[in-house]
Amino acid sequence: MHALDPLHVDDDVAAAVNTALATVLGRRLAEAEAVDPLFAEDLAHRVARFTLDGGRRMRARLCWWGLRAAGGGAPQAASAIGVAGALELVQTCALIQDDVMDGSALRRGRTAVHVALDEQYATPRRDRPCGTFGGAGAVLAGDLALVWADDAFAEATAGSPAAAPAAAVWRSMRAELVAGQYLDLHAQATANRSAARALRSAVLKTALYSMERPLVLGATLAGGSPDALAALAGAGRRAGLAFQLHDDLQGAFGDPASTGKPVGEDLREGRSTYLLAVARERCEAAGDRNGLRVLETLTGPPYAAGDEDVRRAREVLDRGGARARVTAEIERLCRRAEETLAGAPLDRPAAARLVHLLREACGLPPGGPPDTGAPPARAAGTASEAARAAGTAREPGSPTAREPGSPTARVSDGGRAAGITAAEPRRKAGTAGAAGQPRAASAPMTEFDDALMGDPR
Repeated sequence: MHALDPLHVDDDVAAAVNTALATVLGRRLAEAEAVDPLFAEDLAHRVARFTLDGGRRMRARLCWWGLRAAGGGAPQAASAIGVAGALELVQTCALIQDDVMDGSALRRGRTAVHVALDEQYATPRRDRPCGTFGGAGAVLAGDLALVWADDAFAEATAGSPAAAPAAAVWRSMRAELVAGQYLDLHAQATANRSAARALRSAVLKTALYSMERPLVLGATLAGGSPDALAALAGAGRRAGLAFQLHDDLQGAFGDPASTGKPVGEDLREGRSTYLLAVARERCEAAGDRNGLRVLETLTGPPYAAGDEDVRRAREVLDRGGARARVTAEIERLCRRAEETLAGAPLDRPAAARLVHLLREACGLPPGGPPDTGAPPARAAGTASEAARAAGTAREPGSPTAREPGSPTARVSDGGRAAGITAAEPRRKAGTAGAAGQPRAASAPMTEFDDALMGDPR
């Protein structure tokens, strides 16, 4: 791979990733043309266009700033940008197939791949195992994107000293994404309305895949210390869960011009989200039978809920306090992520960039300029290559009791290390924390603890 100037990439990570992706996809399209021109035109070119023409490159940027925060620079830059591009191809696979499973007609403000294929061939909307011809074709398009992602990852990490540990993170991420999506489908099929199940699915299919794993991949390529990796994992998992909660709010109340999807789609299809679970619990606690009846209309057969049902459901979410509760959880989780990064042995300017990026992804105002950050304890060289501050990744905080009248409780963080890794076993009250300190027996495990601390393997 050709050398990349990390300071140049710092200025525009998305542009660097787009350039790398264009090169990789150019090779893949040439190979597809050699296999079969129809396959290349209908599927391969659609996958390439989908990947190159949309998206915020959030996962790619997190991968890059994970590298920089862990002290990575020029020697690892090309590998990190290649892996960042591979993450975007996994995202292509996930979105194309998610639209098939959810029956979504729009994605990023444009016609979804499965709908475009049906429109191209005017295929009838008869029942098939994957819905329609377009649905079956879109599943294959998603598979192709995943194959290309694996190829891109292998090419990017070839010869890297971190190839083996990075591959282990990559394998975990792919399995977690599938597991989370399946839990989501299973909850819809079985009408599982549990807040704990909604959170568990959100951690697996979003928090790990969208934030924790990209951050850890970058830091792994940099050869980051165990404390740096643990801090990035812990911050990424918390902010990633906040990101999914924000996405749930956007699905119910967002502007289609910014989300690229019809407003209320999640409500219309009765998806099992934490937002709806909280709304039900609030209605039950308040004895709001009318509100419960409104929410029940969202859990019937697919597409049974109409526009008026969605409007009334949004009123219930607002009136009952579910919207405010989820908004507060987003802010709290992001604050805990920021505290984790602040106490970690990371490059300070890069960590400040990460805070800015995490808050942006969660729909929060920036905590400060993206290029600022307290100087490390010992600085050497340029600001971007500053020595990492000494310290541990231990997270400050004490147990937080259940709030009176709240259907959920806050995360009990007392005695827990900031780093939450995939292999970390669930800790019950009274057992030793990662720092060797006993967890306060009075701190109850909550659904947030279960979701964040549970072993996702």
